[in-house]
Amino acid sequence: MSTVAVIVIIVIVAIVVIYAIATYNGLVRRRNQVDEAYRQIDVQLKRRYDLIPNLLEGVKRYFRQEQQVLTEITQARSQAMKPQSPREQAQSEARLSGAIGNLFAVAENYPELRSSSVLLDFQEELSSTENKISFARQHYNDSVQGYNTKIQSFPAVLFARAMGFTEREYFEAAGPERESVTVSYD
Repeated sequence: MSTVAVIVIIVIVAIVVIYAIATYNGLVRRRNQVDEAYRQIDVQLKRRYDLIPNLLEGVKRYFRQEQQVLTEITQARSQAMKPQSPREQAQSEARLSGAIGNLFAVAENYPELRSSSVLLDFQEELSSTENKISFARQHYNDSVQGYNTKIQSFPAVLFARAMGFTEREYFEAAGPERESVTVSYD
C-alpha cells in the first residue's frame, strides 16, 4: 500500500472520528437542554403546589359542607407531585387544574368568599404561575423538538442510537385535559 493511500485512509478515519465526537457532544448538549427545560417546569409546578395549601387553609372556614372539593384538590396535588413521565405529569396537572376549577365554581355559592382577599390573591398568583408553567412547557417542548430532530436526522441518526440517545416525550395532555380552566368571579 502506498503512502498516499495510508494518508487518505488516516484522514478519512480522522474525519469520521471527529464527526462522531462532535455529534456526540452536540447530542449531549441538546439532551442536557431538554433535562434543564424539564427542571424549569418542575420549579414552576413546585411553586404551584406550594400555593395550594395556602389556598385550602384560606377557604376551609367557608367550605364546611364542601369537604369533597378540598379532598379532591389535596389528592390531585399529591398525585401530581409524584415523579412521572412528561405525559403522565401533564395528565396529573390537568386533573389538578380541574380540581382547582371545581373549587372556584363552588366558591361562586359563597359571596363573602368570592370577595375575600385570600381568594383574589390566590387567583392572581395562580394566573401568574400558570403563565410561567405554560412558558416552561413551551421551552421544554421546543428543546425536545430540537433534540428529537437532531437524533433523527442524517447522518447523526447513524450514531445517535448506538450512543444511547433516544427520543424524548413532549409535555402534552390529550383530549379534555387540553382545555384550560376558566376562573370567574362575576
